[in-house]
Amino acid sequence: MAKHILMIVGDFAEDYETMVPFQMLDLAGHEVHAVCPDKEAGDTVKTAIHDFEGDQTYTEKPGHNFALNATFADVDPADYDALCLPGGRAPEYLRLNDRVMEAVQHFFEEDKPVAAICHAAQILAAADVLDGRRCSAYPACAPEVEAAGGTYANLEMTEAITDGNLVTAPAWPAHAAWIRQFLELLGTRIEQADPVAA
Repeated sequence: MAKHILMIVGDFAEDYETMVPFQMLDLAGHEVHAVCPDKEAGDTVKTAIHDFEGDQTYTEKPGHNFALNATFADVDPADYDALCLPGGRAPEYLRLNDRVMEAVQHFFEEDKPVAAICHAAQILAAADVLDGRRCSAYPACAPEVEAAGGTYANLEMTEAITDGNLVTAPAWPAHAAWIRQFLELLGTRIEQADPVAA
């Protein structure tokens, strides 16, 4: 059964962490509403590509303009079955928005599935929903996870972790594991045809 998923993004959200889950969740048959505070359906957010090129931290390059398909001011979290939070630099300022905090808290209070990746842990920490939970994130966010009462899950960049209703991963190289685990929480089954029988 198709789920209604809320995705909260902002300018300079990580490009892959925005585009890929939006498209994959749509491919799986779910309806995803991508919203940004102070923007409306049809507006865009600029994204940034974070890459790992052997430096002490990621590098940042211009990404795509990502089109929003719903208006943040019109959103009622109660209308959605799940929440998706991309990383990048957007979480730094999204966590300052009271309505974003209220929306995130709703999904935890109602035990609805939440997928957060990379720097989206900053939003979770600010919303005070990590107490007693294991949470992965970009390694630089580990102090914020632990300061919020969570246990930082130090995973390989290609791994994800599920703790109750929360699926987290360190960065976009973990998309396959992160999205797979999120789909499992959503109750989505993807079946492959038997190549011998086909």
